[in-house]
Amino acid sequence: MMTQRPGCHKGKTGIHRTGLVVGHPLLIWILAISMNRIDRLTGMILLLQGQRVITAEHIASHFEISVRTVYRDLSALGEAGVPIVAEAGVGYSLMRGYHMPPVMFTEDEAAALFMSGEVTDQVADESLRQALRSALLKVRSVLPQEKRDYLHQLKDKVGVWFRQPGNDQRRESLMPIQDAIVRRRCLRIRYNTANRGAITDRVVEPLGLVFYTRQWHLIAWCRLRGEVRDFRLDRVSHWEVLEDRCQERGEFSVKEFLRESIESHELTPATVQVHREIIERFRNEIPCTPLSEKTYPDGSVRMELLSFSLPWLT
Repeated sequence: MMTQRPGCHKGKTGIHRTGLVVGHPLLIWILAISMNRIDRLTGMILLLQGQRVITAEHIASHFEISVRTVYRDLSALGEAGVPIVAEAGVGYSLMRGYHMPPVMFTEDEAAALFMSGEVTDQVADESLRQALRSALLKVRSVLPQEKRDYLHQLKDKVGVWFRQPGNDQRRESLMPIQDAIVRRRCLRIRYNTANRGAITDRVVEPLGLVFYTRQWHLIAWCRLRGEVRDFRLDRVSHWEVLEDRCQERGEFSVKEFLRESIESHELTPATVQVHREIIERFRNEIPCTPLSEKTYPDGSVRMELLSFSLPWLT
């Protein structure tokens, strides 16, 4: 392993320890390079800081530059005192304990975080909403007053609403389940299988969370069925995190699993009219994505939707 360690650097301004301080070689060196490269080098440090290890090819793809340019940039950062660790055949990382000073958000970045928060608020349960609100509050607290005023104006002018009526995620399950996924802890769940009306207790090994068809889905290895299954969280009436750890099952990509599942079931457009007495059951049990709804005086609802399976609608 080759390591560029932080230390003291002597220049015209004297000796300064590693860190972004006046006279630090990184700041002196930055004055001689273009603003585009400054943005890229700063972004490269942030990218390294957010990963345990990352390859030069990944960095090149992220910034849309050549691998040779990545090598030059990493070398320049190392010369400026950024402690980059290079491990042959593995990739690059920052030395443990190194952190950049607090990053100041631009107006566009702060607005993007706010907009993301508005969208997430619609699909999250209360556990995730609380964490999100706390994070956004911290972001606002470090912004200068004019940017806070800008976000305040934006808050009153932007709204997002696509939460399904009667389907508010009140149970605080998302954050604990996320934690179980990362820590590889098994879950015991009580699940209602809609098409059979059966309720079963199962131990599952959580692999990921996905939001589609207006619902959160837990993708997990089901020990009862002996295969990967898709569980809708609104059909889980009880869950418990166990001490039992998940087994090693190789690499698993939730996004790839979802892509393959969708591609294996062609989405078909359909128009249906649902009687008022079964509208809530229809919304909760039929695997479809509603596009538009119209409510009639008798309480029935006409829906235009996309469905994975037309037999469910007949």
